[in-house]
Amino acid sequence: MREKICQVKILGTGSYIPEKVLSNKDLEKMVDTSDEWITTRTGIKKRHIAKAQEAASDLAYYASQEALKSSGLKPKELDMIIVATITPDMIFPATACVLQNRLGARHVPAFDLEAACSGFLYSLTIAQKFIESGEAKYVLVVASEVLSRILDWKDRTTCVIFADGAGAAILGPSSGSGRIISSYLGAKTSLYENER
Repeated sequence: MREKICQVKILGTGSYIPEKVLSNKDLEKMVDTSDEWITTRTGIKKRHIAKAQEAASDLAYYASQEALKSSGLKPKELDMIIVATITPDMIFPATACVLQNRLGARHVPAFDLEAACSGFLYSLTIAQKFIESGEAKYVLVVASEVLSRILDWKDRTTCVIFADGAGAAILGPSSGSGRIISSYLGAKTSLYENER
């Protein structure tokens, strides 16, 4: 077990979006909507869509490489990898395990977390707690989604909002003033029945 660390900060970040762009004008040909309808309600003009052969682990890999470069760390220095996704490559192994292998990281804990929009925040908090407890020093947190694969492209209320991409952050000890101050997690499950 490592020495307990009191403060944690984000050491580096990275992101990746696929090359393919789907504009509001493109969506006008696919669903009953318009550029004006989408823009006035969401502010969105375009979204990025993964290629058929691109999986969540691919997007996560590119974002992670950028975060590692930003932090100055090597994959072998990571103590844990958490991937937040509701569109994993497969049911098992976890997308985090696929990412771990591709990065060439050590055989450290690697797992997926499924919490949809709040997945990255949940993962960030889990990473923070592992570092604070002394169980880990450097943790890679990635949110990666290929939502285009599960969207209903006939539902204009959702297909105009979501797209594909990944964001990554590496957390580690803070010796200065920069740090994660606090976090608050919660879930309002009473609304679940309204969504069915």
